[in-house]
Amino acid sequence: MLAALAGTAHAGQQSGRNAPPADAGAPPQPIHGPAPPVPPATIARDAANQATVRAVRLTAPLDIDGELDEQVYRDLPPASGFIQILPDEGEIAEEQTEVWVTFDDANLYVSARCLSSAPESEWVANDMRRDGMGLGQYVGILLDTFYDRRNAVEFVVNPIGGRMDGEISNERGWNQDWNPVWSVEVGRFDGGWTFEAVIPFKSLRYRPGRQQVWGFNIERRIVWNNEYSALVPLPASLGFGAIMQISQAATLVGLEVPDAGINLELKPYAIAELNGVRTPAQRLSNVATGDVGLDVKYAVTDNLVADLTVNTDFAQVEADEQQINLTRFSLFFPEKREFFLENQGVFSFGGEAGAGQFAGISNTPILFYSRRIGLHATEEGVTREVPIDAGGRFTGRIGKYSLGLLNIRTADAPAAGAQATSFSVLRLRRDLLRRSNVGVMFTDRSVSLTGRGRNQVFGADGLFSFYQNLNIRTYWAATRTGRRDAGDDESSHRVQLDYTGDRYGVQLERLAVGDDFDPEIGFLRRDDFEQSFARFRFSPRPRSIAAIRQFFWEGQIDYITDRGGVLETRQARGRFAVEFENSNLFDVIYNRNYEYLVEPFPLAAEVVVPVGGYDFDDVEVGYQLGQQNRVSGRVSLQHGGFYGGTKTSLNFGMGSGFFGTRLELTRQLSIEPTLSLNWIDLPFGKFDTRLVSSRVIYALNPLMFVSALVQYNSATSSVSTNLRLRWEYHPGSELFVVYNEERAETLLAPRRYPLQNRALIVKLNRLFRF
Repeated sequence: MLAALAGTAHAGQQSGRNAPPADAGAPPQPIHGPAPPVPPATIARDAANQATVRAVRLTAPLDIDGELDEQVYRDLPPASGFIQILPDEGEIAEEQTEVWVTFDDANLYVSARCLSSAPESEWVANDMRRDGMGLGQYVGILLDTFYDRRNAVEFVVNPIGGRMDGEISNERGWNQDWNPVWSVEVGRFDGGWTFEAVIPFKSLRYRPGRQQVWGFNIERRIVWNNEYSALVPLPASLGFGAIMQISQAATLVGLEVPDAGINLELKPYAIAELNGVRTPAQRLSNVATGDVGLDVKYAVTDNLVADLTVNTDFAQVEADEQQINLTRFSLFFPEKREFFLENQGVFSFGGEAGAGQFAGISNTPILFYSRRIGLHATEEGVTREVPIDAGGRFTGRIGKYSLGLLNIRTADAPAAGAQATSFSVLRLRRDLLRRSNVGVMFTDRSVSLTGRGRNQVFGADGLFSFYQNLNIRTYWAATRTGRRDAGDDESSHRVQLDYTGDRYGVQLERLAVGDDFDPEIGFLRRDDFEQSFARFRFSPRPRSIAAIRQFFWEGQIDYITDRGGVLETRQARGRFAVEFENSNLFDVIYNRNYEYLVEPFPLAAEVVVPVGGYDFDDVEVGYQLGQQNRVSGRVSLQHGGFYGGTKTSLNFGMGSGFFGTRLELTRQLSIEPTLSLNWIDLPFGKFDTRLVSSRVIYALNPLMFVSALVQYNSATSSVSTNLRLRWEYHPGSELFVVYNEERAETLLAPRRYPLQNRALIVKLNRLFRF
């Protein structure tokens, strides 16, 4: 499946219903010791069920219509024999998949026939958009084009033509915002569904040489019976993230790639904006503007790519999803700008992702947080855009080394209080052994936010992986701002041991962040602390209860002091969860907390928690509806103590998996609602918060959709609207039409929410490939 779905492991006990067809390719064999791959007619398996797949050169062009009616599909036996990851690890998949890999001088073709004993249920696929988050059923194509057994790209398709693509870095990180040029068509037949995917070689990076050997795997998720399978055996302990086990992928042979030629991409854009802002005189002032810019991508070699951006604009990016902050620490907002999201995994450090859904959720510092570039927070706490004059990025691989270089220059922005600044990042990582690596990182901000010269960060990190499930992560980093004063505590370090078995899990961590550690191109949730953390999990799969796939018992302790040893935070947490065979999940969580405040903590406008120590506990009950339901997502209720008083919370939103709340109305129309309500009663005051949002999506086809994100936040007394039309009118070329609006309650208009600002944006770009 998608690499990003790593999370709760899923498996259960079911007997096979459908044996693979007799012509489904070489079936898997009993697992014994490994043997070297043998070049096959189509697919060959060794004694350990590891596979070698042969790509076949086409002698006649394919008509890409998703129907699989060309002669090649009758003459060439498919690769099949898919193996369950979930629910029954290692067993033959009940719903088989047949795959063909072919190529010509320009493209790689991957075609598949997805067999089903309940074909009408295969249409549990509720998102037709490219990069939509509700793909439902899907098939994922993994290509390890450097054959380093660590990094790969993936192309995902569902039965209604929805598609997703992304990069997998170091068998862990998933970057969905890699958007190559490729196409796919789907078809339907009485026994399931089919697809034909066309991936231009120009969209891929690989080692030099005409004859290529790549890593290759195919995953398939079926929602109606909650089965997850792949071409080769993968561990159930990784759940729906098992495809990220690139070291276990099959080997693709017989592939011949064309001469890369110039391999140059030019993507100019033109933009027109009409902005309206309410003046102090309570009138709307409208200003029309226009601009042009250019993005350039050049393959310096087959495996090194240079990107250049001039007069960069991100007006088409979707608005941030608002958050309610009831903690003392900074909130993390994900990056959404395409230029910074491409190749983001290269710049990750210390095992902490800098982008994606799971970034910013822990106390571990992020050394490179790209939202520090082109965005600046004013003294009033308002985030304003800062113009980007130009920038460049150089990424790729040289043998066992991964390299990332980035430099961006921003302009003066007096309205935002920002000076012209140069941002630089250097990342170098070397592979070790089968799945380990070590690396270094350096960042530089030419104008420090403190006004004391420049800010720099130096760091070294390592990841050491043993067997399938044992990983040790470590790093050391230090910052330097202006002239360093003697005694400054500017360093941070971390050691983490993580065992992620299916039945048992253990995580132990020690993290320290100095009082003066300040990565100004990074993200720091809190500073001046030392954290000791331990988590233990027991998650058996009961064979005697047909309706239950897995139980989870988890316990953890988090103990945080300042650098002087004074206890600031302590949390003991226990969780019990039941995952059902239909993928629904029920859980109960108990938290026992202690917080020590060294300074008053303003929770709301007129509610301030005094200095002191506070003990409190709470209980949360939640239920998550799986994607097989028309309504999916997680609803939870939490109640307990909170800084000497009580807090009750009701939430309906993102679940423990990769996908959020979703109401499917049709295959093209869906609603993604989010609700967060808090009722807080303290000795120092009483208040409540309400955050309500909804994203409505209508997909006209896989390449054109309209979305509306409407949000109400009681903490800011505001209502915001973001309407977007995105049309990929030519491969890699897009038209965006965006309307933004913000309304806010004022003293002059309480409870009326008059318009404060609005903007209408039209942006057109065009991709030229040479």
